[in-house]
Amino acid sequence: MDKYARFRFQPCKPLGKDGRCVTASPAHARLSRAAAAEGTVLLKNLNRALPLQKGARIALFGKATIEYIKGGGGSGDVHTPYIHGIYEGFAHKDVTIYKPLVEFYQDYVKRESVHIPTPAQIDATWSIVNNMEFCQKRDDMTYDTFASMHVKEPAVPEELIVSAAKEADTAIVTLSRFSAEGVDRRPIGGDYYLSDTEKTLLDSVCANFAKVVVVINSGAPVDCEYFAQNDRVQAVLFAWQGGMEGGLALADVIMGDVNPSAKLADTITTTYDCYPSVEEFNRCFEYLDYSDDIYVGYRYFETIPGMKKYVRYPFGFGLSYTSFSLSGVLCGEADGQIACIVTVTNTGDVPGKEVVQLYYSAPQGVLGKPAMELAAFRKTKLLAPGEKETIALSFPVSEMASFDDLGKVQKSAMVLEKGDYRFFVGTSVRDVQETAFVYSLSDNVVTAQLTQYCRPFKLEKRLLADGTYEPLPVGEPAYKAEHSAQIEAQAPEKPVMFDDVGETISLDAFVAQFTDAELMDFVGGKAPTGVANTGCFGGQQRLKIPPIPTADGPAGLRLNPETGIPTTAWPCATLLACTWNTDLIAQVGAAAAAEIRENNIGIWLAPAMNIHRNPLCGRNFEYYAEDPVLAGKCAAAMTRGVQSQKVAVSIKHFACNNKEANRFACDSRLSERALREIYLRVFEICVRESDPWTLMTSYNLINGQHTSESWELITGILRGEWGFKGMVTTDWGVKNDPVVEVIAGNDMKMHVGYPEDLQAAYDAGRLTRGDLQACVKRILEMELRFAD
Repeated sequence: MDKYARFRFQPCKPLGKDGRCVTASPAHARLSRAAAAEGTVLLKNLNRALPLQKGARIALFGKATIEYIKGGGGSGDVHTPYIHGIYEGFAHKDVTIYKPLVEFYQDYVKRESVHIPTPAQIDATWSIVNNMEFCQKRDDMTYDTFASMHVKEPAVPEELIVSAAKEADTAIVTLSRFSAEGVDRRPIGGDYYLSDTEKTLLDSVCANFAKVVVVINSGAPVDCEYFAQNDRVQAVLFAWQGGMEGGLALADVIMGDVNPSAKLADTITTTYDCYPSVEEFNRCFEYLDYSDDIYVGYRYFETIPGMKKYVRYPFGFGLSYTSFSLSGVLCGEADGQIACIVTVTNTGDVPGKEVVQLYYSAPQGVLGKPAMELAAFRKTKLLAPGEKETIALSFPVSEMASFDDLGKVQKSAMVLEKGDYRFFVGTSVRDVQETAFVYSLSDNVVTAQLTQYCRPFKLEKRLLADGTYEPLPVGEPAYKAEHSAQIEAQAPEKPVMFDDVGETISLDAFVAQFTDAELMDFVGGKAPTGVANTGCFGGQQRLKIPPIPTADGPAGLRLNPETGIPTTAWPCATLLACTWNTDLIAQVGAAAAAEIRENNIGIWLAPAMNIHRNPLCGRNFEYYAEDPVLAGKCAAAMTRGVQSQKVAVSIKHFACNNKEANRFACDSRLSERALREIYLRVFEICVRESDPWTLMTSYNLINGQHTSESWELITGILRGEWGFKGMVTTDWGVKNDPVVEVIAGNDMKMHVGYPEDLQAAYDAGRLTRGDLQACVKRILEMELRFAD
């Protein structure tokens, strides 16, 4: 059998056990629904308002009753067979729904949907936007374009609310938000904050109903202050964007068919203005300073004096319909590992799951550290009332080290500073108990001597743990780069085909067969095949190398509607992170990969794992969390699941893609320490734990250099320090120098290559055959993994 038949011939081979297709199958819909329910966070539940009892009489408020937001826009969107919204979710439950209110929203959505632009109209707008120089007007046009893709929240007639209150006992008010690739959210009403229409609706509902439940249908945090402290709102659920089964999953949780067990992957604050990155995020389009340094998310709010008061719901927080106790805590060190054992008991009256979180607090020393840092976590199984489970957590001592970028202890080294390291176990960053164990060092310990890479040249200051700032050295940019050695193997006298690599010919000798022109052509993307719409990696006729089709993610297999193949829309990444269940995330990954493989796609352009530095980043719904350990473990689990099906991931966006405005040219300016401990750490965890086959560089610059052109980032850190064995691709449509990219070790230029530029550089002596061979070899090493 042809080892690469699925790419050469695009066979139609259903992968279901019963001979049916798995793509958008009932089994995958059930898994999507289960994941959406497990990632729904219960933030408030006064007087056990939830779950609702069977036979409850409910009134559903909010346009999401009908127009549920399944996920964000852009490359992370998915063409699905259906979207089960909130009304449909409750229609399957033993409740009485006040129908005139449902009909009001149905009529409104139907009437207003005619004003939603068609795909052709959106494309026309984009053609105008993309031909403009980036400026505030262009950003405004982009924001308005995406805002128009969903209807606005309508004002509900007061008489309809009063009538609903006479027929229903409980009001469920859903607040929905939509964001997308290419544009950031804004701190205004109807986006981060509630609109006047939404406030008026909540006021009226609270005045007329004895029980009010608020549901947030958003891919990223929104301001909760209007209802968090309002006792007339008894329950609050953050349901995120739950994919195509999101409405059913929400109903499962509200009715108690699923006991909520999710925990926040982000801190929710009392105001947007308390974030340290507020001024920098909105300052300009040309650059983005990271003066908050390592103090991101809870690391900021739990450390910086005076900031704890701005936390409404802390990192790791989430309620349940049952209660748990943690007992028998033992913590210690052995063989360079910190280990903690704790027994979790369900002390309530319904089955449930709990998440055990282990944090450490390091000495401040001369480098400074956050007050608390997540080190490990694990979710229990479903525990029956009275049932116990003993959880074991561990992590290497070296993971508590800090990167010394200024040489206060030892320059460019990972350092454990002398002093006492304390450990805390609990169920959120605030709800923890200190263990009896203290890990003490009498002297500083260097755990790894690294190299100065990706240093800042224009970042003037960074935040310290006491809330003050220290100045940073500035200067003229200078970047390292080295050429790759030419392959020494000799090419065979007669051409040998790709299928024979590893059998009759070594990979080095196979690559030696390439002509210079073939090498230059191979490092550029190829046209899509089959149902793929994002192009292919590799592909060469003379040596019979098959092109490997790619497809967008990360919310599912993204195919154009014209293919006639709808696919499963999984919950957004932030929701999956809120499950804190890496086994479940791996299951989602394996199921997503089955759909990808069934449609003869080889590479899924996912998972995305940039850090939630600021809640307004337009693409946060694609990313997991504000914490690199949680995000990294989630991404590693997704990667393992996907690649278990012989489908490759392309982890992205490497790195510091934390703002969408002017993303092709915005310079992320940050310290080496922040880069390594926060923004690269998530990628490092994924690389070391799951061996991703491919990685995608980001559009933005890091400290003055485009990531795809950075030898220091790609060859120095990714390959040299972490031992990454896969291939690296650009993001699609980057305008960066293809010659510098090849030398940097960025193997593939997507969606097309520029062989003419490479030839000119080769002729001028700027590019070597060895540079090209190194990239081609890594691409082929990736392709060899697909052999069946």
